Amino acid sequence: MRAKRQGEKGFTLIELMIVISIIFILLGMAIGRYDIAVQHAREAALKTDLQTMRSAIDNYTMDRMSGPQSLDDLKDKGYLREIPTDPITQTKDWDLRFEDVALSPTQSGTGITDVHSTSTLVSKFENTPYNSW
Repeated sequence: MRAKRQGEKGFTLIELMIVISIIFILLGMAIGRYDIAVQHAREAALKTDLQTMRSAIDNYTMDRMSGPQSLDDLKDKGYLREIPTDPITQTKDWDLRFEDVALSPTQSGTGITDVHSTSTLVSKFENTPYNSW
């Protein structure tokens, strides 16, 4: 065993700098992974919200024999509890597609047929714009 000298206590400056450098490297890796996980979660939430709203639009159209004129119609009639917030833009502004809804050969009307995100950004994972989903 090596005997400690009288003046040796604690760590040297080099040892502390190496440990701090390793901690910063690990933090940098963790932050990068966290950003990817957050973006992936936002995209999954967007897909789920779009699917839920499209299902509500279809149900409304079949039940009421006319297409909804706004997302508020879906909320007011109980097809949606609330209008979801777009996880990409963080707003409740949605791109609504209005078309003629043909329910029978004799009955038709104009209403919402589809909904999309208003974001023009492109998905890092699927390489498609969010407003095309």
